[in-house]
Amino acid sequence: MQFKHPELLYALFLLLIPILIHLFQLRRFQKVDFTNVSFLKKVDIQTRKSSQLKKWLTLLMRLLALACIIFAFAQPFSASKTALNANKETVLYLDNSFSMEAKGANGPLMQRAIQDIFSEIKEGSKISWFTNTTSKKNATSASFKSEILKTEYSYKQLTPTEVLLKAEQLFSKDQSADKRIIYISDFQLKEAFPSIMGDYKVDAVQLKPQAITNISIDSAYVVSKNSNKIDLEVLLSAKSDSENTVSVSLFNGNILVAKSAVDFTEVKQQKVNFSFENTEGFKGHLSITDAGLTYDNDLYFSINKPTKLKILSINEANSDFLQRMYNEEEFEYTRQDFRSLNYSIIPEQNCIILNELKEIPASLTAALQAFSDNGGSVLIIPSIDCNIESYNTLLKELSIGSISEEITQEKNITQIVFDHPIYADVFEKRVVNFQYPKVNSFYETTSLATPILKYEDGKPFILNSGNAFLATAAFNDANSNFISSPLIVPTLYNIARTSLQLPRLYYEVGTPTRFAVPVSLIQDEILTIRDSVNSFIPLQQKKANKVLISTDDNPRVSGTFSIEKKQEFVENVSYNYSRNESNLQYADVDTWDGVATYSNISNLFDSIAEENNINQFWKWFVIGAFLFLLAEMFILKFVKR
Repeated sequence: MQFKHPELLYALFLLLIPILIHLFQLRRFQKVDFTNVSFLKKVDIQTRKSSQLKKWLTLLMRLLALACIIFAFAQPFSASKTALNANKETVLYLDNSFSMEAKGANGPLMQRAIQDIFSEIKEGSKISWFTNTTSKKNATSASFKSEILKTEYSYKQLTPTEVLLKAEQLFSKDQSADKRIIYISDFQLKEAFPSIMGDYKVDAVQLKPQAITNISIDSAYVVSKNSNKIDLEVLLSAKSDSENTVSVSLFNGNILVAKSAVDFTEVKQQKVNFSFENTEGFKGHLSITDAGLTYDNDLYFSINKPTKLKILSINEANSDFLQRMYNEEEFEYTRQDFRSLNYSIIPEQNCIILNELKEIPASLTAALQAFSDNGGSVLIIPSIDCNIESYNTLLKELSIGSISEEITQEKNITQIVFDHPIYADVFEKRVVNFQYPKVNSFYETTSLATPILKYEDGKPFILNSGNAFLATAAFNDANSNFISSPLIVPTLYNIARTSLQLPRLYYEVGTPTRFAVPVSLIQDEILTIRDSVNSFIPLQQKKANKVLISTDDNPRVSGTFSIEKKQEFVENVSYNYSRNESNLQYADVDTWDGVATYSNISNLFDSIAEENNINQFWKWFVIGAFLFLLAEMFILKFVKR
C-alpha cells in the first residue's frame, strides 16, 4: 500500500494523547460515610468493572475512528510501476496488407480490427500509430479515429524487424518513459521474430481467419507466338480443400475473349492455356471469382504492337550465320562491308555487331562510343591476327577492358553463367553435360567485366559490361564451331534483345523496373503513364531512338496503364501485385520471447487498463471511521455502567 500524502501519517502519534489521559487521569473518588455498606460491596465492585470496560471500548472506538480519518486524508492506494509512471508512450501498428482480407468470425480481419480499436481508444488520449503505408506521431484520439477509418489494404507488408524499427523511431528519447508497442496482425510467416533490444514492451494480437481458403492467379507467360496466334499459359494455385472448381476468364480490354474451368480436386496447382489472335495490341486481363483473398483474383498483362529491333553487322568475315539468326519478323537486319560502311545509319540502330574486323579506325571508334552512350548495344567479335592496339582503343572507350596476345590452343567452352540476364528464362534446368563448342585460338583479356560464357579453365569466352559485349575468339569455321552450337541462338538473340528492353507481359507493383519505349522525344517532351483514374511522370532518360523508363513507388495499384506522349498513345504497360501473400501460412506468436500475446483486441486493452489501474482505498477508511463512531454510540447507549 502506498500513500498520496504520507506526511499526514505523523498525525497518528496524536492518538497517544487520549490514551495517556485515560491512563493517568487525576480524578479522585471521595469517600462518603454510609451506615450499612456491607450489603452494597458486591454491587459496587461489579459497577466499577462494568464502567472500566465501557470506558476502554469507547476509547478504542474513538481511536480507530480517528485513525481511519487520518488514513483517509493520507489517501492510501495500490498500483504497479507502470500505473505510477505518468509518462507513458504507446505506438500501435496495424497490419493492412492484403492477407488481412481473410475472413474472421466477424468479417474481414482488418475491418474488424479497426472497429475494435475505434471503440477502445479513450477520448482525449494521444497515440502514435502506423500501418504499412502511413505513419502518425502523437495523434489525438479524434485524429486517430478519423484516419484509421480511412485505412485501405496495401500491397506493402512489413517484416517483424521492420515493424520494431519503425516503432522505435516513433518513441521519444526519454528513457524514463514507459514504452509499449501494440502489434496487431495475422502474422503471416515471413521471418523469425527478432530479439527485443529496446526498453519497451510488445503486446501482440494475432488475428486468425476462420478458414484458410484462397485460390490465386499466380503468373502467366507466352508459350509460343507467331504472326497469327499467341499461346498463353496461366498458372493457378489453391490453398483450400473446400473449393474444387473455378472458372478463369480472359479479357481483351472489356471484351471477353475466352473462358475455361480449372479443377483443384486432386492437384492444388494447375495450368490453363488460352490461344488468341496476335493483334497489334492486346490489353489482357485474367480474372477468377474466389471467396478468399480478392487481390490475387486478377492478373493484367499487355502485348504491344511488335517493334522491330534494328541490327547492323559490320563485316570483314562471312556473316551468313548472322543473316540466319536475325531473319525474323521482330528484327530489321542490315549488313554492310567494312570498306563501304555508311556511318549515317549507325545512330538509327539498336545493336551493332563488329564481325571480325582486322582493324578499327578512330572514326568508327568515335561513332560507336556515341552510339553506346545513347543506349545502343555493341558486340565485338575479333578477327584472327587483328590490330590489338586499335581494338583496345575502342574497348577502353566502352569500359570493357583490353585484349593482349593471341594464344593458339584448343579450348572447350564449358561454363554457362546461368544467373546472367542474357540467359534468364532460357534453360529449364542448369545443363552441365552438353556438346561443348570449342575454339582453336583466343585472346588473353584484362577486364573486370562479367563473363557470360567461359572456357574449361574459367577464362572468359564472352564478356559483358553495360551494353557492350566482347568475344575473345573469332567465330569463323576455321577457328571455332560455336556458330554451329545450340548456344549461339539464345546468346546472340538475347544480346540483341538487351539493346531495347521492351516492356514485359507485366511487372510487379512496388518493385523497381526498367524498360525502353521505342519513341524519340525532342527537347522538353516527356512521357506520362496513366490509367482511367491516375497518372504519373516516371523517371525517364532520353536516347537517340528510345526512352528508358524507370518506375519504383508508382504505380501503387495493379492494372494496365497507357504510356502517352502529349496525350498521344504510345503503348501499354501492366503491373500486378506480388503473390507472396497468397501463401496463407502464419507464425506461432506464442513462441516469441518477450512478447505478451492476446486472443483479441478487447482483451489487450482490458489488460492494459488493469495494468494502469490505481486502486484508491480512502473511501473504505471513511466508511470505517463512520462505523467505529456508530459503534461508539451503541456502546454509550447500550453498555451499562
